[in-house]
Amino acid sequence: MRGVRVQGLLRYLYGPGTNGEHRDPHIVAGFGDLADLEPAIRPDGRRDFRHLEGLLTQPLALLGERNYRKPVWHCAVRAAPEDPVLTDEQWAQISGEIMQRTGLVPEGDVDAVRWIAVRHADDHVHIVATLARPDGVRPEVWNDGYRVRDACRVVEARFGLRSTASADRTAARRPKRGETEKAVRRGRPVPSRTFLLHKVQTAAAGAGSEREFFERLQDGGVLVRRRFSQRTAGELTGYAVAVPGDVNADGQPVWYGGGKLAADLTLPKLRLRWTSADGSVRGPSAVRPLSGRHLSARTRQALLRTTVCRAADKARTTAEFLDRLQDNGLLVKVRYSQYVPGQITGYAVALPTEPGDEEPTWHPGSRLADDLSLTRLRQRWVSPGARHMPTAVDDDLTFEERQAFYDDAARAASYATAHIRRYLATNPYAVQDACWAASDALRTAAQATGNHHLRRAADTYDRAARAPYGRIPRPTPAGNALRTAARLLAVTGSAKSRTTASAMMLVANLITLLDTIAELRRLQHRHAQADAARKAAAQVREAQPTDPAYPPQPTAQAAMSSQARLAMAAFPNPWAPMQPTVPARPAPPNPSLPPHPSRRRR
Repeated sequence: MRGVRVQGLLRYLYGPGTNGEHRDPHIVAGFGDLADLEPAIRPDGRRDFRHLEGLLTQPLALLGERNYRKPVWHCAVRAAPEDPVLTDEQWAQISGEIMQRTGLVPEGDVDAVRWIAVRHADDHVHIVATLARPDGVRPEVWNDGYRVRDACRVVEARFGLRSTASADRTAARRPKRGETEKAVRRGRPVPSRTFLLHKVQTAAAGAGSEREFFERLQDGGVLVRRRFSQRTAGELTGYAVAVPGDVNADGQPVWYGGGKLAADLTLPKLRLRWTSADGSVRGPSAVRPLSGRHLSARTRQALLRTTVCRAADKARTTAEFLDRLQDNGLLVKVRYSQYVPGQITGYAVALPTEPGDEEPTWHPGSRLADDLSLTRLRQRWVSPGARHMPTAVDDDLTFEERQAFYDDAARAASYATAHIRRYLATNPYAVQDACWAASDALRTAAQATGNHHLRRAADTYDRAARAPYGRIPRPTPAGNALRTAARLLAVTGSAKSRTTASAMMLVANLITLLDTIAELRRLQHRHAQADAARKAAAQVREAQPTDPAYPPQPTAQAAMSSQARLAMAAFPNPWAPMQPTVPARPAPPNPSLPPHPSRRRR
């Protein structure tokens, strides 16, 4: 933490605390003799901080205008509850290790910054330093938090303390104290930053294009501000979001850029969901929010119809309509007139395929629905009275179509689970894309079902999904399958029209998927991410019915207790769905799935 005045911080550290929890405050380490640094006690029993304050703030005068805006460096270091109580000498070694590894106090440097470590409880100390050297040099503190993290891991091994995760930049940005207190004053359940994080993640999970992403944000009641390039006219370079009614002292909305919410929510990284890495149109190696490989014929038909119907509702011309279809991830083929050159007389759409699949199956608009033929759509766009009316074909799904959507989403979760298990014992780092895409499936499943347990699980799993250092993983078929499942669940709508049996099957397969990811993170020695996946799986289990007819599902840790058993069970049939843990009707056969490679060879 950073501050402006060291005087108030010292009085807090030596004071009674908010609830009287500060006991016997004293300095355990510092830049000089501890007896000389310890504040003297006055005859009235109060501490005299003038000498210590003068020593700490004296180097700041040498920097003058080169001072940091907040020159007080404050780091609280706490041991875990199960750790043994450390002595003052051990806390002194810990504080010295932190100051040395941050570069603020290099070993043997007599002109290092001035600092002290105050202990007023058994389990933690507070390190206070002023960011100015006595030789007039301003110390560098860039990325000091990551160096503090490295120091903590060193002292954990040295003193046998609980091992914590490394600084891999997978944690989300936490709301600041002012944001949290503002939410409490206004009676909001979460701060604006957390609310916007969930909104943006859900919109990104269900969107198939940049345009649809911004439309979903606006439909969700979020203010959106686009940032354009100052060099290239019309080039969109970023965005910011705000909560309606959340204003600053000037009455202006408090904006948060995507990068301030999470590392993978910047506009360039979001665009990788919809375009290839070089910014061109989707290629074979691009992230695919839609893929027809794991979809049944009924699901394909319904998904194409609803996507075309919604694109027609928002379009006003043929060119805009076709452009929206491509933005939504569909393949589009137009039919030209034989008499008028360049005149478009019809269109057909298909879902994208992946390398090795069969040719896409094209569906003309007139076969999807009578009102979706290009002639009828043009009449609707031209007619002033019908311009703002939805098509006669309602884009809401039937019960059977919703059930097919849930079944295909459950099948995609099973396929991703089998894909991850194949690499558990051989290459645990090759399935990062599936772990990342599982977050999208959880987000949209929580929105579609309205289940608060799934919503909590999606929030908990958030860290387990991210790759270290904000990297975007290379797309894989399993990740594309989960992203397709997320799009299906986003299309199903709200919880009022869900199907219970298929939703339970989806929940069961999500539990298996999360348990497998938790085991994967454990093998990768990413303890924080493994804990997040385990907690998310436990929260999803709470969404299951408590009927004895639906027994609880065993965890992947219990089912795979050793790496040898992992290796033996790592190669199930990746095309067959996992057996659900709840008694439900079997999923309809999917003739579009290709046979297992071993069968193809025979």
